[in-house]
Amino acid sequence: MSSINTNLSAITALQSLKTTQNAMNKTQNQISTGLRVGSAADNASYFSIATQMRSDNGALGAVKDSIKQSKAMIDTFTSALGKISAYLDKAKQNLVNATQPGAQQEEINTELAKLAEGIKNTAASANFNGENWLQQSDADAALNKALVVSYDSNGAATSKVGTISVDTGVTQMFNATQAAGGTSKLGDLMAALTTGYSNATADVATKGSQKLLDDLETAIDDVKTAAAQLGATKSLLETQEEFIGVLSDSLTAGVSAFVDADMNEASTRFQALQTQQQLGVQSLSMANQNSQMILKLFQ
Repeated sequence: MSSINTNLSAITALQSLKTTQNAMNKTQNQISTGLRVGSAADNASYFSIATQMRSDNGALGAVKDSIKQSKAMIDTFTSALGKISAYLDKAKQNLVNATQPGAQQEEINTELAKLAEGIKNTAASANFNGENWLQQSDADAALNKALVVSYDSNGAATSKVGTISVDTGVTQMFNATQAAGGTSKLGDLMAALTTGYSNATADVATKGSQKLLDDLETAIDDVKTAAAQLGATKSLLETQEEFIGVLSDSLTAGVSAFVDADMNEASTRFQALQTQQQLGVQSLSMANQNSQMILKLFQ
Protein backbone atom coordinates (compact mmCIF):
# COMPACT_ATOMS: atom_id res chain seq x y z
CA MET A 1 0.00 0.00 0.00
CA SER A 2 1.20 3.48 -0.91
CA SER A 3 0.37 6.39 1.41
CA ILE A 4 0.94 10.11 0.98
CA ASN A 5 0.73 10.62 4.77
CA THR A 6 3.30 8.09 5.88
CA ASN A 7 6.39 7.07 3.92
CA LEU A 8 7.59 4.03 5.82
CA SER A 9 10.53 3.48 3.48
CA ALA A 10 11.79 7.03 4.01
CA ILE A 11 11.37 6.72 7.79
CA THR A 12 13.38 3.50 7.84
CA ALA A 13 16.09 4.97 5.62
CA LEU A 14 16.27 8.11 7.79
CA GLN A 15 16.62 6.09 11.01
CA SER A 16 19.40 4.03 9.44
CA LEU A 17 21.13 7.21 8.24
CA LYS A 18 20.93 8.75 11.75
CA THR A 19 22.43 5.60 13.28
CA THR A 20 25.26 5.69 10.77
CA GLN A 21 25.85 9.40 11.42
CA ASN A 22 26.01 8.84 15.21
CA ALA A 23 28.52 6.03 14.73
CA MET A 24 30.56 8.28 12.43
CA ASN A 25 30.59 11.07 15.02
CA LYS A 26 31.73 8.66 17.71
CA THR A 27 34.47 7.18 15.52
CA GLN A 28 35.61 10.61 14.37
CA ASN A 29 35.86 11.70 18.02
CA GLN A 30 38.02 8.66 18.76
CA ILE A 31 40.29 9.53 15.86
CA SER A 32 40.62 13.19 16.89
CA THR A 33 41.23 12.47 20.61
CA GLY A 34 42.91 9.08 20.35
CA LEU A 35 40.59 7.83 23.10
CA ARG A 36 38.13 4.97 22.90
CA VAL A 37 36.80 5.87 26.37
CA GLY A 38 36.93 9.63 26.81
CA SER A 39 34.24 9.95 29.47
CA ALA A 40 32.13 7.86 31.81
CA ALA A 41 29.37 7.92 29.19
CA ASP A 42 31.53 5.82 26.87
CA ASN A 43 32.20 3.09 29.43
CA ALA A 44 31.67 3.88 33.11
CA SER A 45 33.65 0.90 34.40
CA TYR A 46 36.71 1.42 32.20
CA PHE A 47 36.67 5.18 32.80
CA SER A 48 36.62 4.66 36.59
CA ILE A 49 39.47 2.13 36.51
CA ALA A 50 41.57 4.34 34.24
CA THR A 51 40.99 7.38 36.43
CA GLN A 52 42.20 5.48 39.51
CA MET A 53 45.23 4.17 37.65
CA ARG A 54 46.12 7.68 36.46
CA SER A 55 45.86 8.93 40.03
CA ASP A 56 48.12 6.13 41.30
CA ASN A 57 50.60 6.86 38.53
CA GLY A 58 50.68 10.50 39.58
CA ALA A 59 51.49 9.43 43.13
CA LEU A 60 54.27 7.19 41.82
CA GLY A 61 55.63 10.19 39.93
CA ALA A 62 55.83 12.06 43.22
CA VAL A 63 57.63 9.07 44.76
CA LYS A 64 60.17 9.10 41.93
CA ASP A 65 60.78 12.81 42.52
CA SER A 66 61.26 12.15 46.24
CA ILE A 67 63.75 9.36 45.53
CA LYS A 68 65.73 11.63 43.20
CA GLN A 69 65.81 14.28 45.92
CA SER A 70 66.92 11.73 48.52
CA LYS A 71 69.72 10.49 46.25
CA ALA A 72 70.94 14.04 45.67
CA MET A 73 70.85 14.68 49.43
CA ILE A 74 72.83 11.51 50.16
CA ASP A 75 75.33 12.48 47.44
CA THR A 76 75.86 15.79 49.25
CA PHE A 77 76.57 14.07 52.58
CA THR A 78 78.72 11.38 50.97
CA SER A 79 80.81 14.01 49.19
CA ALA A 80 81.31 15.85 52.49
CA LEU A 81 82.35 12.62 54.22
CA GLY A 82 84.82 11.98 51.44
CA LYS A 83 86.34 15.42 52.02
CA ILE A 84 86.47 14.83 55.78
CA SER A 85 88.14 11.48 55.15
CA ALA A 86 90.78 13.22 53.00
CA TYR A 87 91.42 15.72 55.83
CA LEU A 88 91.79 12.88 58.34
CA ASP A 89 94.21 11.05 56.06
CA LYS A 90 96.31 14.20 55.79
CA ALA A 91 96.28 14.59 59.58
CA LYS A 92 97.31 10.95 59.89
CA GLN A 93 100.31 11.56 57.63
CA ASN A 94 101.33 14.57 59.71
CA LEU A 95 101.10 12.62 62.96
CA VAL A 96 103.16 9.78 61.51
CA ASN A 97 105.79 12.37 60.59
CA ALA A 98 105.53 13.76 64.12
CA THR A 99 106.88 10.52 65.56
CA GLN A 100 110.17 11.03 63.71
CA PRO A 101 112.94 12.54 65.86
CA GLY A 102 113.57 16.14 64.92
CA ALA A 103 110.06 16.65 63.53
CA GLN A 104 109.00 20.28 63.15
CA GLN A 105 106.38 20.28 65.91
CA GLU A 106 105.24 23.87 65.47
CA GLU A 107 104.69 23.58 61.71
CA ILE A 108 102.93 20.22 62.06
CA ASN A 109 100.64 21.53 64.79
CA THR A 110 99.78 24.58 62.66
CA GLU A 111 98.72 22.29 59.80
CA LEU A 112 96.79 19.99 62.17
CA ALA A 113 94.82 23.00 63.44
CA LYS A 114 94.00 24.02 59.87
CA LEU A 115 92.90 20.49 59.02
CA ALA A 116 90.61 20.44 62.07
CA GLU A 117 89.11 23.74 60.94
CA GLY A 118 88.57 22.33 57.45
CA ILE A 119 86.81 19.26 58.83
CA LYS A 120 84.45 21.37 60.93
CA ASN A 121 83.66 23.70 58.03
CA THR A 122 82.98 20.77 55.72
CA ALA A 123 80.54 19.19 58.17
CA ALA A 124 78.81 22.53 58.79
CA SER A 125 78.38 23.26 55.07
CA ALA A 126 76.94 19.85 54.15
CA ASN A 127 73.39 21.20 53.92
CA PHE A 128 70.69 20.06 51.51
CA ASN A 129 67.20 21.52 51.66
CA GLY A 130 67.62 22.32 55.34
CA GLU A 131 69.01 18.88 56.20
CA ASN A 132 72.50 18.18 57.55
CA TRP A 133 73.13 14.61 58.61
CA LEU A 134 76.76 15.21 59.52
CA GLN A 135 76.10 17.77 62.19
CA GLN A 136 73.30 17.69 64.74
CA SER A 137 71.19 20.83 64.87
CA ASP A 138 69.18 22.27 67.73
CA ALA A 139 66.00 21.26 65.87
CA ASP A 140 66.94 17.57 65.56
CA ALA A 141 64.37 15.87 67.76
CA ALA A 142 64.78 12.42 66.23
CA LEU A 143 67.79 10.64 64.78
CA ASN A 144 65.81 8.45 62.38
CA LYS A 145 64.96 10.10 59.07
CA ALA A 146 62.22 8.62 56.88
CA LEU A 147 62.78 8.63 53.11
CA VAL A 148 59.83 8.07 50.77
CA VAL A 149 60.30 5.00 48.55
CA SER A 150 56.83 3.76 47.57
CA TYR A 151 53.08 4.33 47.44
CA ASP A 152 50.65 1.52 48.15
CA SER A 153 47.11 2.18 46.90
CA ASN A 154 44.58 -0.29 48.27
CA GLY A 155 41.66 2.01 48.76
CA ALA A 156 41.00 4.95 51.05
CA ALA A 157 41.27 2.90 54.23
CA THR A 158 44.60 1.21 53.56
CA SER A 159 46.59 3.32 51.06
CA LYS A 160 49.88 4.51 52.48
CA VAL A 161 53.27 6.01 51.69
CA GLY A 162 56.18 3.59 52.17
CA THR A 163 59.43 4.83 53.69
CA ILE A 164 62.84 3.59 54.76
CA SER A 165 64.53 4.78 57.93
CA VAL A 166 68.07 6.15 58.11
CA ASP A 167 69.77 6.42 61.50
CA THR A 168 71.53 9.79 61.37
CA GLY A 169 73.07 8.99 64.73
CA VAL A 170 75.59 6.98 62.69
CA THR A 171 76.32 9.80 60.24
CA GLN A 172 76.47 12.76 62.64
CA MET A 173 80.08 13.64 63.28
CA PHE A 174 79.44 16.72 65.42
CA ASN A 175 76.86 17.96 67.90
CA ALA A 176 74.97 21.22 67.48
CA THR A 177 77.88 23.36 68.74
CA GLN A 178 80.71 21.26 67.24
CA ALA A 179 82.09 21.12 70.78
CA ALA A 180 83.99 18.19 72.26
CA GLY A 181 82.21 15.53 74.29
CA GLY A 182 78.64 14.34 74.32
CA THR A 183 77.26 13.21 70.95
CA SER A 184 80.17 14.66 68.97
CA LYS A 185 82.20 11.80 67.46
CA LEU A 186 84.93 14.06 66.10
CA GLY A 187 84.66 16.89 68.60
CA ASP A 188 87.29 15.58 71.02
CA LEU A 189 89.73 14.83 68.20
CA MET A 190 89.20 18.25 66.59
CA ALA A 191 89.90 19.91 69.94
CA ALA A 192 93.07 17.82 70.31
CA LEU A 193 94.24 18.59 66.76
CA THR A 194 93.59 22.30 67.32
CA THR A 195 95.66 22.22 70.52
CA GLY A 196 98.36 20.17 68.81
CA TYR A 197 100.50 17.23 69.85
CA SER A 198 103.42 17.13 72.24
CA ASN A 199 105.81 14.21 72.53
CA ALA A 200 107.36 15.56 75.73
CA THR A 201 107.59 12.89 78.40
CA ALA A 202 105.02 14.63 80.59
CA ASP A 203 102.48 14.96 77.71
CA VAL A 204 102.92 11.83 75.63
CA ALA A 205 100.22 9.80 77.42
CA THR A 206 97.48 12.40 76.88
CA LYS A 207 98.41 14.34 73.77
CA GLY A 208 101.39 12.61 72.22
CA SER A 209 101.43 11.91 68.49
CA GLN A 210 100.73 8.19 69.07
CA LYS A 211 97.71 9.00 71.27
CA LEU A 212 96.33 11.30 68.58
CA LEU A 213 97.00 8.62 65.96
CA ASP A 214 94.91 6.12 67.94
CA ASP A 215 92.06 8.63 68.26
CA LEU A 216 92.40 9.43 64.56
CA GLU A 217 91.96 5.77 63.59
CA THR A 218 88.74 5.67 65.61
CA ALA A 219 87.52 8.79 63.79
CA ILE A 220 88.38 7.27 60.41
CA ASP A 221 86.36 4.18 61.33
CA ASP A 222 83.40 6.38 62.30
CA VAL A 223 83.55 8.16 58.93
CA LYS A 224 83.79 4.84 57.05
CA THR A 225 80.76 3.50 58.94
CA ALA A 226 78.75 6.61 58.12
CA ALA A 227 79.75 6.45 54.45
CA ALA A 228 78.83 2.75 54.30
CA GLN A 229 75.33 3.44 55.65
CA LEU A 230 74.78 6.25 53.16
CA GLY A 231 76.08 4.08 50.34
CA ALA A 232 73.78 1.20 51.27
CA THR A 233 70.83 3.59 51.50
CA LYS A 234 71.54 5.07 48.07
CA SER A 235 71.84 1.57 46.58
CA LEU A 236 68.43 0.68 47.98
CA LEU A 237 66.96 3.93 46.63
CA GLU A 238 68.33 3.19 43.16
CA THR A 239 66.81 -0.30 43.21
CA GLN A 240 63.47 1.11 44.34
CA GLU A 241 63.64 3.87 41.72
CA GLU A 242 64.07 1.25 39.00
CA PHE A 243 61.09 -0.73 40.34
CA ILE A 244 58.92 2.39 40.57
CA GLY A 245 59.81 3.19 36.96
CA VAL A 246 58.71 -0.28 35.81
CA LEU A 247 55.51 -0.05 37.86
CA SER A 248 54.73 3.39 36.43
CA ASP A 249 55.22 2.10 32.88
CA SER A 250 52.88 -0.80 33.65
CA LEU A 251 50.17 1.56 34.88
CA THR A 252 50.59 3.72 31.80
CA ALA A 253 50.19 0.65 29.59
CA GLY A 254 47.16 -0.41 31.63
CA VAL A 255 45.44 2.95 31.17
CA SER A 256 46.16 2.75 27.45
CA ALA A 257 44.57 -0.71 27.23
CA PHE A 258 41.39 0.57 28.87
CA VAL A 259 40.84 3.90 27.14
CA ASP A 260 43.05 4.36 24.07
CA ALA A 261 41.55 3.89 20.63
CA ASP A 262 43.00 1.47 18.08
CA MET A 263 43.69 4.00 15.34
CA ASN A 264 43.96 1.38 12.60
CA GLU A 265 40.60 -0.06 13.57
CA ALA A 266 39.01 3.36 13.97
CA SER A 267 40.17 4.63 10.57
CA THR A 268 38.98 1.45 8.86
CA ARG A 269 35.61 1.68 10.61
CA PHE A 270 35.28 5.34 9.62
CA GLN A 271 35.80 4.53 5.95
CA ALA A 272 33.15 1.79 6.17
CA LEU A 273 30.72 4.21 7.84
CA GLN A 274 31.33 6.77 5.11
CA THR A 275 30.27 4.15 2.57
CA GLN A 276 27.19 3.32 4.68
CA GLN A 277 26.37 7.01 4.88
CA GLN A 278 26.50 7.41 1.12
CA LEU A 279 24.28 4.36 0.66
CA GLY A 280 21.89 5.69 3.32
CA VAL A 281 21.57 9.02 1.53
CA GLN A 282 20.85 7.23 -1.74
CA SER A 283 18.31 4.98 -0.01
CA LEU A 284 16.54 7.98 1.51
CA SER A 285 16.50 9.70 -1.86
CA MET A 286 14.97 6.62 -3.49
CA ALA A 287 12.34 6.37 -0.75
CA ASN A 288 11.35 10.00 -1.28
CA GLN A 289 11.13 9.45 -5.04
CA ASN A 290 8.62 6.65 -4.47
CA SER A 291 6.15 9.19 -3.12
CA GLN A 292 6.57 11.28 -6.27
CA MET A 293 5.50 8.26 -8.35
CA ILE A 294 1.93 8.61 -7.01
CA LEU A 295 1.55 11.87 -8.93
CA LYS A 296 1.89 9.98 -12.23
CA LEU A 297 -1.35 8.13 -11.43
CA PHE A 298 -3.22 11.43 -11.87
CA GLN A 299 -1.77 12.30 -15.23
